[in-house]
Amino acid sequence: MKRNGSRNCLNRRSRFGSRERDWLREDVRRGCVYLYGADSTTATASASASASSDLHLVLCTVETPASEICAGEGRESLYLQLHGDLVRRLEPTERPLQIVYDYLSRLGFDDPVRIQEEATDPDLGCMLRFYGEKPCQMDHLDRILLSGIYNVRKGKTQLHKWAERLVVLCGTCLIVSSVKDCQTGKMHILPLVGGKVEEVKRRQHSLAFSSAGAQAQTYHVSFETLAECQRWQRQASKVVSQRISTVDLSCYSLEEVPEHLFYSQDITYLNLRHNFMQLERPGGLDTLYRFSQLKGLNLSHNKLGLFPVLLCEISTLTELNLSCNGIHDLPSQIGSLLNLQTLCLDGNFLTTLPEELGNLQQLSSLGISFNNFSQIPEVYEKLSMLDKVVMAGNRLEVLKLGVLSRMSHIRHVDFRMNHLKTVVTENLEGNKYITHIDLRDNQLSDLDLSSLCSLEQLHCERNQLRELTLSGFSLRTLYASSNRLTAVNVYPVPSQLTSLELSRNLLECVPDWACEAKKMEILDVSYNLLTEVPLRILSSLSLRKLMVGHNQVQSLPVLAEHIPLEALDIQHNLLTRLPDTLFSKALNLRYLNASANSLESLPSAGAGEESLSALQLLYLTSNLLTDQCVPVLVGHPHLRVLHLANNQLQTFPASKLNKLEQLEELNLSGNKLKTIPTTIANCKRLHTLVAHSNNISIFPEILQLPQIQFVDLSCNDLTEILIPEALPATLQDLDLTGNTNLVLEHKTLDTFSHITTLKIDQKPLPSTDATLTSTFWSHGLAEMAGQRNKLCVSALAVDNFAEGVGVVYGMFDGDRNEELPRLLQCTMADVLLEEVQQSTNDTVFMANTFLVSHRKLGMAGQKLGSSALLCYIRPDTADPTSSFSLTVANVGTCQAVLCRSGKPVPLSKVFSLEQDPEEAQRVKDQKAIITEDNKVNGVTCCTRMLGCTYLYPWILPKPHISATPLTIQDELLILGNKALWEHLSYTEAVDAVRHVQDPLAAAKKLCTLAQSYGCQDNVGAMVVYLNIGEEGCTCEMHGLTLPGPVGFASTAVLKDPPKPTTPSSSSGIASEFGSEMSTSEVSSEVGSTASDEHNTVGLDAGLLPRPERRCSLHPTPTSALFQRQPSCATFSSNQSDNGLDSDDDQPVEGVITNGSKVEVEVDIHCCRGRDLENSPPLRENSPTPGPEEHARGSFFGIRRQNSVNSGILVPGSKDRMELQKSPSTSCLYGKKLSNGSIVPLEDSLNLIEVATEAPKKKTGYFAAPTQLEPEDQFVVPRDLEEEVKEQMKQHQESRPEPEPHEEDRTELPEEFDTAL
Repeated sequence: MKRNGSRNCLNRRSRFGSRERDWLREDVRRGCVYLYGADSTTATASASASASSDLHLVLCTVETPASEICAGEGRESLYLQLHGDLVRRLEPTERPLQIVYDYLSRLGFDDPVRIQEEATDPDLGCMLRFYGEKPCQMDHLDRILLSGIYNVRKGKTQLHKWAERLVVLCGTCLIVSSVKDCQTGKMHILPLVGGKVEEVKRRQHSLAFSSAGAQAQTYHVSFETLAECQRWQRQASKVVSQRISTVDLSCYSLEEVPEHLFYSQDITYLNLRHNFMQLERPGGLDTLYRFSQLKGLNLSHNKLGLFPVLLCEISTLTELNLSCNGIHDLPSQIGSLLNLQTLCLDGNFLTTLPEELGNLQQLSSLGISFNNFSQIPEVYEKLSMLDKVVMAGNRLEVLKLGVLSRMSHIRHVDFRMNHLKTVVTENLEGNKYITHIDLRDNQLSDLDLSSLCSLEQLHCERNQLRELTLSGFSLRTLYASSNRLTAVNVYPVPSQLTSLELSRNLLECVPDWACEAKKMEILDVSYNLLTEVPLRILSSLSLRKLMVGHNQVQSLPVLAEHIPLEALDIQHNLLTRLPDTLFSKALNLRYLNASANSLESLPSAGAGEESLSALQLLYLTSNLLTDQCVPVLVGHPHLRVLHLANNQLQTFPASKLNKLEQLEELNLSGNKLKTIPTTIANCKRLHTLVAHSNNISIFPEILQLPQIQFVDLSCNDLTEILIPEALPATLQDLDLTGNTNLVLEHKTLDTFSHITTLKIDQKPLPSTDATLTSTFWSHGLAEMAGQRNKLCVSALAVDNFAEGVGVVYGMFDGDRNEELPRLLQCTMADVLLEEVQQSTNDTVFMANTFLVSHRKLGMAGQKLGSSALLCYIRPDTADPTSSFSLTVANVGTCQAVLCRSGKPVPLSKVFSLEQDPEEAQRVKDQKAIITEDNKVNGVTCCTRMLGCTYLYPWILPKPHISATPLTIQDELLILGNKALWEHLSYTEAVDAVRHVQDPLAAAKKLCTLAQSYGCQDNVGAMVVYLNIGEEGCTCEMHGLTLPGPVGFASTAVLKDPPKPTTPSSSSGIASEFGSEMSTSEVSSEVGSTASDEHNTVGLDAGLLPRPERRCSLHPTPTSALFQRQPSCATFSSNQSDNGLDSDDDQPVEGVITNGSKVEVEVDIHCCRGRDLENSPPLRENSPTPGPEEHARGSFFGIRRQNSVNSGILVPGSKDRMELQKSPSTSCLYGKKLSNGSIVPLEDSLNLIEVATEAPKKKTGYFAAPTQLEPEDQFVVPRDLEEEVKEQMKQHQESRPEPEPHEEDRTELPEEFDTAL
């Protein structure tokens, strides 16, 4: 059965007209159901409109039953398909529209009106679809291999005549029947197992089919063509030679067993999983007794609700699977299945087991996980063949060891994911039988299992243990990570212990008994509070792997004897040096990770000239190593992986690198290197070179290496690249971003055309000034595939979202698939934009964005899934004290962390079974099977994600949403996928990048750290620098003078200027004009319009011909300061009688003009532009406006910005086009691609902000004065009028006033704002 995509129904939207929509609006309980024909499923994904032509729109209500729809459509039944997979027949009383509404509600939609709207979308068909006929393919369901009408003769002699018959090759049988009687069941069955198929030589294109045995029968079949004869011979030969005893009919939407299967007598195992098998239908479960040799039967996920009692009559059954069927109890007749050996009842609602189950003395496996048991069933005592009690995911709160002591045959106990809080020991007698016990994911605080003297393996991860007491007589492995352990007591010393895992606890020292364990090979005590490593541990003669990372160890003991240690992880400690004898005594050491310490030097590899070191992987990132450590590395000739990132290297001697011939991966990023030695060409096996964030100016000679695959030289000082005649065919990824002086010719780019991924900087357009990009935020992105052969992480960055009033960043992790992250990267911003226009509530539009994106994944989202993280920054309309608000939504394991005053603030929630007990309980309550590796149905550890619709209702797309007002203390935002946060803590990530000036270099650094700390998977990081404070101000009075046609004429002093690769931000230049600049010059320029002259210099070229620009951080002051108002759009309370501009043909909605004064009608309580969304798109290369256009007054719409009393003036559709034509404003609308961005080019929006405390009238108008002079206008409080006039007079006397423009000579009356 093939699934059909949503594309087939998109053109059916026209059938839902205005009349139907009006009918729906009257009641939210009304809706429509799309009814598909049976051929819609058999069509391929790219089928034409023929499939969609069989689509019907049925209007109904939530009370309309399926029987009524069938009667209106002339159908016998309706069928429901979920997620393009299973199809079940609806009962006559079921209500289709209510099913749709319930489905959408469980997905996460809350608003009834929105649910009604979503239900009318045909795209929903990829998740939920109704059929008027059952779509099926009987040739697969009946195991029919071949069929046709041919001439047939029975027997080997020629006494029988040839006759036309229907011949079917089904399963392991040849079925011959009369053409007329084929439907009545009159047929001859010829078993082919063990028989033979021969070619008849006397008759052309004929085959002889013979059965096995002494009384074998033979049928001759004559075919019309040679090709047909050969096809039958090949297929029949497979049946004859192979004994097909297993029939797999899972996921076929069956309601009954196909009739032809009953003639295949050799079937011993029948798989009917994931169907809709009925009990009492003809061919239903009650007829399964006809399989006389059936031994195995799988009926899981059939929603039976009841145990099929007639199955107890199949005495030959040895294996029965009835998991996930909603069964509440078992019948007593189950005791008659005496041959039963395996019984699986997981995922039901069982609370007890019948006593008759104890009759099954051959039962060796009983699965009752994820049921509702509150205690261990007593019947276990009678089932002597059982050696395991598997009760994971039930409701046990108390573990009574006395009950287990009475079951001497039980060896393994699995109580994962219960509600265990205490363990009770009823008597002093120990249990000598239990060897393995699993108590993961419970609520235990103290655990004493010292009475289990035969215990060999214990799992107790993710509890709340403070103390653990065990018996060490037989203990071999102990896993107790992710607890709160301060003491672990084991007595006697476990002489058989081989593996001990105590990571992520509160241990201050290694237990003494662990130091005496003579056979321990693996010890993991990372993420604890250790201050030292005992010498007895490090010098153990059995230890192979030691993990002591993320502790407080200051030094390691000196080794005096040789040790067999092979792997040592001591990262994230306080080490200043390593033992001098480490490499000389640990000759088997192959892996060493000493990253994130304070190492200044490395010990020598050996005393002699020839080193015996076997070291292959060395990670020394984030230390204090200098050039002096490089010669020591030569002593490790077998080194394959070397990480020296974020140290203090200035040079890497060529002679030393020349000797590392086995090197495959080299990471030198974050140092001060100026060159990579030319001897790197001698490293013939090198496939990865990472050297970003250095000072490298010469491109290294790496393009001649035969196995080179990945090269990262970003954030350096490269100027040119010397390319050999032929590039290596293995080169896949070359990253050259962040090299601002690098210019690549077209010939060079053509040479790199075969590379899968080439990353270079996008050069800005000539009319684009880099300094004019948003000073509030800049971002950098880094993605690394690690040891995977494909990158399944994608990112989204839209720095100019919703016409410039916001910004969107996102990250998507598909784990093992790359399709869904790419789809979400391309579509999710568009969905968010649509939802923002429909709702102003951040919780509503963010949740709907995820739910709609989930739907838009279509067929790709049926079997694949992806984690998703979306961050939306916009002007804050709710908090007057904040300029912007940050809304973060996520599903899955991608997270966002905000750095506020140097401290991390997590904004996301990890939806995984291990880290979210509430979600784990929800999945358990819905009877999902959680495997031992903590994955839902063995697929994913996430409980919420986009896609994977076939795992509904266990996996949901509803996101976690948080809204945070941004303040001046907010420094940066970090987005990362699961792999990043598994290896970096929030605090370490923030501390690592908050002092890095380039966001691209910061993102690169995070990925490099994750890889050096042990990450081998895809890792992605995005760093967004926030400049919400004074340094991000874009007001003219704070020093950021907007450019004219030529560019910036005024000088700006930057504080700690970053690399040129990062958009620079103003540091807040003095808010007063220089002494050489007169007020008259300023007035002339501010009051004039844009000029066409491109050779203007000085202030005339440095200022935009528009009013002073104000940002959200600095609304217009209310007193003691003067304010300039736009000369071309003066706000006044006086009304005009014509409502037309002097040059406009049509009045502007909400704008009333009168001479030089323009009145803008606006509701000051909800200032929302009405025409902004409908403005036409901007053109980039428009001609420069003529002089007659300069005299025109601009009209503006007002959009909501910060608080209740503030707004943004946005150019209307007409003047916005004119601004785009002007060279002086083309940079505002130009395109720029920031470092690390992988989304389309940006689009800055021209914003002019108005006063927050402007005088108001009850009519909702802004009132402001007219101009004092044509050149400029000041709004001054009355008590400061004389002082300001005196200052203006002094400036005018110190510098002559320039000639005003011809069109600006009209004198206007003097008017001051007395309301202030």
